[in-house]
Amino acid sequence: MAEARPSPRLTKKIYDARVPALRETLVRLQVRLKEVPANVLLIIAGEEGGGRGEVINTLGGWLDPRGVETFAFREPSDEERERPPMWRFWRCLPPRGKLGIFAGSWYTELLRAQAGDTPKPAATARQIEHIRNFEKLLADDGTLIIKVWLRLTKTEQKNRLADLADNPDTAWRVTDEARRHHRFHDRIARATARLREATDRPGARWTIIDAADPRARNLAVASLLVRKLGTHLKRLESVRPSAPLANAPKSLRPAGLARLLALPLDQKLSSDDYEAKREKWLGRLNRATRTAQAAGRSVIFVFEGWDAAGKGGAIRRLTSAIDAQDYRVIPVAKPTDEEKAHHYLWRFWRHVPRAGLVTIYDRSWYGRVLVERLEGFCTAPEWRRAYAEINDFEQQLAEHGTVVVKFWMHVSQDEQLRRFREREQTAYKQHKINDEDWRNRRKWRAYEIAVGDMLALTETPASPWHLVPSDDKRHARLQILKTAVHAIESALGG
Repeated sequence: MAEARPSPRLTKKIYDARVPALRETLVRLQVRLKEVPANVLLIIAGEEGGGRGEVINTLGGWLDPRGVETFAFREPSDEERERPPMWRFWRCLPPRGKLGIFAGSWYTELLRAQAGDTPKPAATARQIEHIRNFEKLLADDGTLIIKVWLRLTKTEQKNRLADLADNPDTAWRVTDEARRHHRFHDRIARATARLREATDRPGARWTIIDAADPRARNLAVASLLVRKLGTHLKRLESVRPSAPLANAPKSLRPAGLARLLALPLDQKLSSDDYEAKREKWLGRLNRATRTAQAAGRSVIFVFEGWDAAGKGGAIRRLTSAIDAQDYRVIPVAKPTDEEKAHHYLWRFWRHVPRAGLVTIYDRSWYGRVLVERLEGFCTAPEWRRAYAEINDFEQQLAEHGTVVVKFWMHVSQDEQLRRFREREQTAYKQHKINDEDWRNRRKWRAYEIAVGDMLALTETPASPWHLVPSDDKRHARLQILKTAVHAIESALGG
């Protein structure tokens, strides 16, 4: 953890002399940032009265505003409380090429809890773990994370708050919370020091800057940004990116492949039996989702499977039991330019449902370890670390109370071939078949291995995989209805 020594007080004359060159350097770095492009996050935290807002306003005046996005986080809104805590930070991540400045961040609630009378150690530990995983995930993806702590001693804080209170234009900044922080300065300082130590990791180091003198403080933060960003861009510009290559995969966890291959595909259900049982399970699903809604529990269904395995038909039967106002289907296709400018999980976090609602992903984040792995759309380190990233994502959903139900719809090669040919010969189904489907079919064995790894490495108690034999569509659809009902009822204690 880097710690700045107390800076000597700067006169206005010295400060004004240094600012122009610093501003010019910052804007030049912004131009390079856009050309690379790269992700950069600047997080400003610190003691009450340390001047977080003043630093951000100063930087805002020095930087090109077109290349900056600034975010402030206070008490979560109702919309934010109805989703996992990290949701509001994921949706605010700036795209590559822009600098994101955070006045308050994923540390805000945690710092407030540390300043409270009765911090909860278990909840704090979980939150710290999610923050560390979040920052590691971003850093591994190439994001530059600069974390600044503005430090004030208790005496400096007292003087600073007094100066603010004496000026009618700034007196509003001295809140009851600020006064409380001053009264318990030493205890809060010890708690926040432990927090910084727990979250000071490679790729997301803390830098402590003395905040007693506002001018020295502003120059110190801007100079840190120049130094860190310059070094980061120099490194990125010196590395010529190589295109990821598709690979012939070797199984990472053979047990997952064995589980997939052992799935019996010969189950059948007659039309009469299906019709007799379908309404019962549709009714139970309707009751289960309404009960979940009343309890404020959201539900996420994840559908993965072979091309032509019947995902679309299964989703239509599922949604027929749910009020149209209460669910959304998210069809996942090739990422847009906006989505490519963010971490791959960003587009999935955006659609996490509010409490009581249902989101259905028609394909999902598992594309990173399936098609992206096999077709060379990401590097080997990227898809290898994705298993842990996905598990952490789903764990956060589960901790928030979201019911996550994951389906893999499995068909035989013969049945897939039959359905492909049927699609080609049926006018209203021809839009469902294209050259990519045939190309994927030629890589069947490679996909089997990747699916097996996915099953083994992302099977958790909070979000297990449900394998659905799908050679017979009626059997598959009824099994999905039953599984959905049981998963929701079990999560609700029914």
